[in-house]
Amino acid sequence: MKEELLDEELVRRAQEGEQRAFDLLVLRHQSKVLQLVSRFVGDADAPDVAQDAFIKAYRALPNFKGQSAFYTWLYRIAINTAKNQLVSRKRRPQAQDIDVQDAELYGHTEQMSDIDTPESHLLTSEIQQAVADAIAQLPDDLRQAITLRELEGLSYEEIAEAMDCPIGTVRSRIFRARAVVDEVLAPLIDRPSQRST
Repeated sequence: MKEELLDEELVRRAQEGEQRAFDLLVLRHQSKVLQLVSRFVGDADAPDVAQDAFIKAYRALPNFKGQSAFYTWLYRIAINTAKNQLVSRKRRPQAQDIDVQDAELYGHTEQMSDIDTPESHLLTSEIQQAVADAIAQLPDDLRQAITLRELEGLSYEEIAEAMDCPIGTVRSRIFRARAVVDEVLAPLIDRPSQRST
């Protein structure tokens, strides 16, 4: 709550023309926006897309009414900017490496958490790549929903605001995206038990 209040104050000051207030908003949110857009457009294009998103946010700031949290509004701008980048380049997002911590969000790494062997490291890498590939191949709406929920940690309400859709739609998209990821991971997860027999 404290973070939202600080954002509100900075937004108010920026809307009154204080450039430093907007600079502080950029500093507060730039790493998360950069992470978010890199999952859509890849690491090479992410800085440019993030910068474009902040420029768009700055230009639209006088119209920001505070009906949602500032970062939710900013994330919506960042997602749309990333989508526009993909459309303009007419290409799919590049598969990104996902940290082990991110893979653990899917709840499938308990089997190997206590095993520190070359085989388990290889399997962990395979799982990371499989998750990244599965997410990259999802339709845009599913990929956005699962990224915002599992990798960015937004609530269903925040995702609904960011994606401008009902919460029920968000839940459905996340459920469908998780089902695809689970299907891709199932053969990899079953392998350790098969090898030990």
